[in-house]
Amino acid sequence: MKDYKHIGYHIFRLVNMARMHGCDMRGFLSFQILWLLSKRDMHGEEIAEEIESRRGEKPKAGTIYPALKELSERKLVEGKRSGKTVTYTLTSTGKEAVKEAKSYFVRCFGDIMAER
Repeated sequence: MKDYKHIGYHIFRLVNMARMHGCDMRGFLSFQILWLLSKRDMHGEEIAEEIESRRGEKPKAGTIYPALKELSERKLVEGKRSGKTVTYTLTSTGKEAVKEAKSYFVRCFGDIMAER
């Protein structure tokens, strides 16, 4: 596996979760958050609602916020507080990470989408 400078751990985790649990989507959370934030800035509840619209199940705050904290610690996202709401945006490092992650995802899983 290529050593991705910014997101290697998340990609490694994504692949291992797929191996260990078949269709378990937990390993995709960080990737999905980064991808959603590449579309627009969002607060945690918006992220959870977007994920719900795609997965059919809304992740709990105890799932979303630790992931956002980890992404923030890795300097991939940053949060800006306005009152009680924290809106998250991708950093320049996060934008590069999304490009790398999408490329890796397509190489690993793109052919699955083409199957009928």
